[in-house]
Amino acid sequence: MVMTPVQMERRIEQNSNDIASLYELVADIRDTLTVHSARLDAIDARLDGIDGRLDGIDGRLDAISASVAAILTLLTAERA
Repeated sequence: MVMTPVQMERRIEQNSNDIASLYELVADIRDTLTVHSARLDAIDARLDGIDGRLDGIDGRLDAISASVAAILTLLTAERA
């Protein structure tokens, strides 16, 4: 179907509006992604800190476990 010049102009204007809207959406998505990336970086840093604390707790629990094992060994030896 052949379009008249008026129809073509209307189609071009609509396409231009659609393209402008798509650019706005992409810009909004980019802004949201930037915010989310910053939040994820902050969460990652916080989790790194928590991981370090848990490593310290794990080391202390290993030491306590070794102490309890030594105490049990001594108690078992005394009963024998």
